Amino acid sequence: MIGYNCDTGTQQRLLYEILSRNAVLFEVLQGARALGLENYYIGAGCVCQTVWNFQNGLDLMHGISDIDFVYFDEDLSYEKEDCVIKQVKDLFRDLPVEIDVKNQARVHLWYRDHYGYDLRPYASVEEAINTWPTTATAIGVRMQGDALVVYAPFGLNDLFGQIVRPNKTQITEETYLQKCEKWAAKWGTLTLIPW
Repeated sequence: MIGYNCDTGTQQRLLYEILSRNAVLFEVLQGARALGLENYYIGAGCVCQTVWNFQNGLDLMHGISDIDFVYFDEDLSYEKEDCVIKQVKDLFRDLPVEIDVKNQARVHLWYRDHYGYDLRPYASVEEAINTWPTTATAIGVRMQGDALVVYAPFGLNDLFGQIVRPNKTQITEETYLQKCEKWAAKWGTLTLIPW
């Protein structure tokens, strides 16, 4: 598999090359700079699934249901987050995919209602990414000038190796197993690590 067990410099170059071939995702990466946000990333499934699609010779948007756009703003008001959501959705209104925008500083306010248990507040957008459900999908990227900035607390090897490994920091076994089932149906080449 291209990129697997390569040094991190090679993996980051390959990641940029692959993401730049996904016209939809790359438009978001390029266009997001116009929003003037500093603490943000595009990440999770849309990034690793683009790589899996490339490795399997599939359309690069295969199986990607949305693009996660996360940022961090200490203004916890719903109104401020709603304003950013509207800006992002307006900027990318012509794209054929949903953009899921979330202020990671606010997640703890609604997490219990959605998932049934509490979440302590995140101190940064990076801390939020540290808790994402799998080691392969715990990734955020953004453009800075012509360079791709990558935040991947577990590295990129599981992503390039198509290895789905639980990140037990926050999720439950049930959530992990649901993701495994859903993804295995779309990418039969995945290695699913038991909980």
